[in-house]
Amino acid sequence: MTKINDKRSARYVSLSLILILAVSACCSACGAAAPDDGEALAPTTRDKQIATSFARLLEGRHVSKIKIDEAVSERSFELFLKAIDPTKLYFNQSDVELFAAQYAKTMALQAKTGVVTPAFDMYRVYLERVDERCAIADKLLEENQFDFTVDEELVRDKKALTYPKTQEEVVDRMRKRVKFEILSLEAEERDKNKDAEEKKAQDGDSEQNPAEDGAETASPSDRADDPISKLKRRYHTLQKRLHQTSNDDLLEIYLTAIANAYDPHSTYMSPKSYENFMIQIGLNLEGIGATLQWDDGYTVVKRIVKGSPAEKQGELKEEDKIVGVGQGEDGPIEDVVDMKLTDVVDKIRGKGGTVVRLQVVSPDGKKKLISIVREKVDLEDSAAQSAIFDLKPTAEGGDVEFVDVPKDQKSEKVGVRVGVIDLPSFYLDMKAKNGEGGRSASDDVRAILNEFNAKDVDACVVDLRFNGGGSLPEAVMLTGLFIKTGAVVQTKPSEFGDRPRALTDPDPGIVWSKPLVVLTSRLSASASEIFAGAIRDYRRGIIVGDETTHGKGSVQSMMEISNAIFGSLLSSRKSSNLGAVKLTIQGYYLPSGVSPQLQGVHSDVILPQFTSVLEDIAESDLDYPLSFDKVEPAKYPVFSNVDPDIVKQVTDRSAARVAASEDFQEELRKIALYRDSKLRKATPLNREKYFAELDKLNSKEETDKMEESVLGGGGVKRDYYLDEAMKITKDYADILSIRSAL
Repeated sequence: MTKINDKRSARYVSLSLILILAVSACCSACGAAAPDDGEALAPTTRDKQIATSFARLLEGRHVSKIKIDEAVSERSFELFLKAIDPTKLYFNQSDVELFAAQYAKTMALQAKTGVVTPAFDMYRVYLERVDERCAIADKLLEENQFDFTVDEELVRDKKALTYPKTQEEVVDRMRKRVKFEILSLEAEERDKNKDAEEKKAQDGDSEQNPAEDGAETASPSDRADDPISKLKRRYHTLQKRLHQTSNDDLLEIYLTAIANAYDPHSTYMSPKSYENFMIQIGLNLEGIGATLQWDDGYTVVKRIVKGSPAEKQGELKEEDKIVGVGQGEDGPIEDVVDMKLTDVVDKIRGKGGTVVRLQVVSPDGKKKLISIVREKVDLEDSAAQSAIFDLKPTAEGGDVEFVDVPKDQKSEKVGVRVGVIDLPSFYLDMKAKNGEGGRSASDDVRAILNEFNAKDVDACVVDLRFNGGGSLPEAVMLTGLFIKTGAVVQTKPSEFGDRPRALTDPDPGIVWSKPLVVLTSRLSASASEIFAGAIRDYRRGIIVGDETTHGKGSVQSMMEISNAIFGSLLSSRKSSNLGAVKLTIQGYYLPSGVSPQLQGVHSDVILPQFTSVLEDIAESDLDYPLSFDKVEPAKYPVFSNVDPDIVKQVTDRSAARVAASEDFQEELRKIALYRDSKLRKATPLNREKYFAELDKLNSKEETDKMEESVLGGGGVKRDYYLDEAMKITKDYADILSIRSAL
């Protein structure tokens, strides 16, 4: 059993004022007729076995100790409907009323006895409604009689959304939805053309013939770009995808809805999801080393992992569409267009030393076959990375000049030397825990800090802005690199019952004793809040970022269903893999006794950042969050590194720079626009007004930047925000240096 802190960065929310309305794949699926989905979904004996064991673990191990009852069932019912139809576009009001009469008070109670038929009954109706809505959308697209000069809007306020009551309302909702999606695709195409023009200007006017190098040119159907054609394909593809829903897929949604009735972080993971989770937290797998994303029926390459087989082979590129997969040197190529992403991933992954062949279509229309030898992939892009900069005073003595310090050689220091560590998660390979050579966040950061010491770095920045958490023990170990001894976090309940247990730094040594700045945002959660909160309580360093962090003060434990049923001896057998339950088993408290739950860890210095105002990303925005009280403070030493005077000096200097910064003033403008937009509960479907609102936020640039950060990878990248954080760090180091000299 491994204690973990839920990784919230998966809850990325678009920055776009317009794209806030983007719905999940299941909310966009349409087509003219229901696809052939083979045998209808029906519960199996295995499903019943999983549900029974899941309910037993939920009641017995969840921190709340609440028994499944009518109230839990009613919450579960609400959450399941929200999970499959979040925009209330598909179910009719009459459907929901019928479901409520049948299942609202008994849904979770039935799961206790292994009865999961409500999920299958409701989902079958959902697929019927999807087919009906999609037939309407298909007809609308065929007629293509949309008027984008009319002043009408699409409601985006969740509280204002209702299920359609009449067929007329259904048709009108679909008409507005299709109009919105056409406008969204037009915006995508406009941004794509803009990017292409900018790239062409940078690279020169030379154009490469798509048919060069003997490459086959993709068929027009692979490259249909006009919004109507693309939307037709999207509807048909996503409809087919929904009809491919497996028992495991549906059971994961259903049981997670029941678990979420207890708190937002308890979930059921199907075997595939559990496997992916373990890969993510361990940072290694066997395969080709590419991050893939499902897009309109295609599996698209979003990132090539550094040092991976795909990068070494060299032919697979970002934005390539994978349309076929073959096994071995001469196995048949299987068409994977419209196939579920998880199934495509399963076909591409495989044992090290084996060959997989990918048929891909590049953005310029070339079609080629690529052979890659699978091997172990270390997800280096998702590990801690670092950079060192000298902040050299300018001749005028006001601002500073940034000088890169090469990693592979020594260089003369020309100012205050600042080291930056980008930590995407608190990862831990179980092999590392067992002493078998796996990697961990604390080991990697320790090595970076030793390098900083060797290169005479004066101050350190730890960037946790997009770190959603990870391993609880790693949060303790990593904090210990910056303190000598003392409690890092307290958990309750514990082996002492309601008495909290203090988890202390196990190493009396200290790796980094110099000035420390921690960057956070509202996306910083769990283990990030433990680390930042301990640093703040100890007065060990300054916290810089959004006003507060995410606000998650709970600890989860992963429990395999097969272990609960068969015991540890049989649980290792692949045939008994029934997935896992992630349960909230404890609340955690900072050394001061305060819980970050709902309130987060507050920053000493607040910098303007778009994450501070995004909707639905904080703990308090989620459904049914827990609340924890305070506990007695633990024993821990307090440093003299931070006091109100230091914070005021640093804040005042930063505020003056921010006020004079065009970049920060633009960020403040966008924040103000976004806040204003939240007061409006609908998106305009008038083309001119739609694009006017979209352009106000320069949404694509902001969304791309945020997505890149949340997905992880790429290491430390300088921008105006990080530059200001380093200037704050320099100010902080200067103040401490002056104090120590007095």
